[in-house]
Amino acid sequence: MKIPELYAYLVRARRDLWATLETVPDEVLSRKMLDGDRMQSIKDLIAHTAGVEDGWLHYTILQDTPVEDSFPAIKNAGSGPAYANFPLADLLDYWRAVEASTLSYLTTLTDTDLERVIEDTPEEHFKLDGLLWHVMLHEVRHTAQIAALLRTQGIKPPSMDLLFYLPNLKA
Repeated sequence: MKIPELYAYLVRARRDLWATLETVPDEVLSRKMLDGDRMQSIKDLIAHTAGVEDGWLHYTILQDTPVEDSFPAIKNAGSGPAYANFPLADLLDYWRAVEASTLSYLTTLTDTDLERVIEDTPEEHFKLDGLLWHVMLHEVRHTAQIAALLRTQGIKPPSMDLLFYLPNLKA
């Protein structure tokens, strides 16, 4: 599976996750369920997942203006557990904008680009291919975490396994 194909899966799985999240009471999405320094609620995980994609793509890979610059409240909230009081719609609007930016970028991606070495820090250099896989797998981990947290609250999350999104090749 190539990066654009995996990202297409993430987009489809997000739609199902977002549709579920939009039915969940705000109190549940805002509830402190984790004892982390940066993420304590489902809303924190939502903001973090979108923010990591935005950051890797714009700060590190493209070295340009991140999407969050168009969302000052989100940018000013920082990376701590700060999103419980944000409306879900605002967090999803940000994630949608990040997604649109990533989709646009992926249409320009070539095999040669994927071999390019990206400097994260002076000591750390990675192939673009690996960084993009990292970003996508990061989302898979956190959306699974969101699904597990929903289950602890008695809410059935969508089935987001890749298998459910693969084309059925039966003739």
